[in-house]
Amino acid sequence: MAWRFSKSTIDGAQPMSMMSHLSELRMRIIRSCLSIAIGAAVILIFYDQVLHFLTQPYRNICESRPDFNCDGSLYALGPIEGLASRMRIAGYGGIIISVPIILWQLWRFVSPAMSPKEKKYAIPFAVSSFILFIFGGALAFWTLDKALEFLITWSGPDVNQTYQIAKYISLVALMMLAFGAGFLLPVIVVFLQLVGAVTPQQLRKQWRIAVMVVFVISAVITPSGDPISMLALAVPMTILYMLAVIIGFIAQRRKRKNSDNDDTDND
Repeated sequence: MAWRFSKSTIDGAQPMSMMSHLSELRMRIIRSCLSIAIGAAVILIFYDQVLHFLTQPYRNICESRPDFNCDGSLYALGPIEGLASRMRIAGYGGIIISVPIILWQLWRFVSPAMSPKEKKYAIPFAVSSFILFIFGGALAFWTLDKALEFLITWSGPDVNQTYQIAKYISLVALMMLAFGAGFLLPVIVVFLQLVGAVTPQQLRKQWRIAVMVVFVISAVITPSGDPISMLALAVPMTILYMLAVIIGFIAQRRKRKNSDNDDTDND
């Protein structure tokens, strides 16, 4: 007997088999990978401008703190490191640029299993996810010079700062990706409340545990490991978590009001 997965019956659609789901998943993955490849190609075209932008925080630190013994330059310690760094920047940039398409493909894959009421949230969720991801990445870049200043200070006054291209770019890209992913927390929390997996009352009751988990996650996913970056990620995530719970209460009240109105109409 073939396995069957639930799919919305809207427009006369029939339940999909496992192979149909796998085929659709493959199509969504291929489209996401193509969007990353196109984004990477765009980054390669504007590589010099992108590299100049990414190294700006490091140059600012070197200019404002002559005692750090750095000139804002990056160094390649091998003949292929320059090429490898270029491809790495293109790869990270392609992922960031294609985030809207990836999120849309994800929602398109899971939407058939949703009810018609749940489907209407697909576009708002995709748009809000993209905005929060970009805002998180921007916050990571804005705090990068402060994180670098902290790390350089703790390396000691007699240490000359000489950074490899690959290591510096990896740090910047991973910081932006980590902050962007962390800022998706409220979207996940709101979604879990809308589908009934958790209730706002449960989330409010466990807020102390939630805040502790947020700080632990921030400490784990922050690549630099410095307290400035960790706090810069944990504090906004905590605020966004609280806002997500408030949105859950509003949605719950609206749902209850609509249910009461339907009962009144039936009477």
